[in-house]
Amino acid sequence: MSDGIIAETITITDHNGDAIEAYFARPIDGNAQPSVVVLHHMPGYDRSSKEIVRTFAVYGYATVMPNLHHRYAPGARASDAAAAAREAGGVPDEQCVGDFEGAARMLRARTEGNGRVGVIGYCSGGRQSVLAACHLDVDAAVDCYGAFVTGTPPEGFPIPSNLVDQLPDLRCPLLGLFGNEDKYPTPEHVDELEAILAGHGKTYEIHRYDDAGHAFFAVDRPSYRVAAANDGWERIAAFFARYLNES
Repeated sequence: MSDGIIAETITITDHNGDAIEAYFARPIDGNAQPSVVVLHHMPGYDRSSKEIVRTFAVYGYATVMPNLHHRYAPGARASDAAAAAREAGGVPDEQCVGDFEGAARMLRARTEGNGRVGVIGYCSGGRQSVLAACHLDVDAAVDCYGAFVTGTPPEGFPIPSNLVDQLPDLRCPLLGLFGNEDKYPTPEHVDELEAILAGHGKTYEIHRYDDAGHAFFAVDRPSYRVAAANDGWERIAAFFARYLNES
């Protein structure tokens, strides 16, 4: 099998039939491909997020990233659409779950797929990854420093609430990757998440990195931390291989 991929902008439909933009990348060769949905960070559906989608495709995963900000500014630059979404109060949880559902449905319908779908999110997308895994059938979920899975959002913050009351409904194994220098989520927030997961008998892995704060995967930002990001990518690859590569 080659490592060649195809990447393109497509349109998907959510559970209500709304059409939204999405970025789709998949291997050129191979059947029984596992699938991943990427939920982008709060800055939006941008170049760096699309690079993550292509990376998963090179690893052998059919991968789609819905533009969660599409409705607020169709066709606009990622930064402008993200600003419009923040001004509107952020992406409602129900809407995000519907967009994820549409992406997962499209992936599962592919004849090249093996029927297994994982989800990964960064920043606000990390929280939304956990949210989706609490409401829909997912085979594996990854939370990369998602703020307010636990903890209380400040007034005016474009995240509606934490997910403490929903965590008992988590439907799949969860991998969480966090920086010990992060303010949202703090190490105490991560402690609370781990205690809830353990208390409800969930399957999970939590890893924390010293000298790393928020967005340590972001290669184009000062927050990037090489050691934490490299270790994180290895853990993500192993986690998805364990839960998504079965047919």
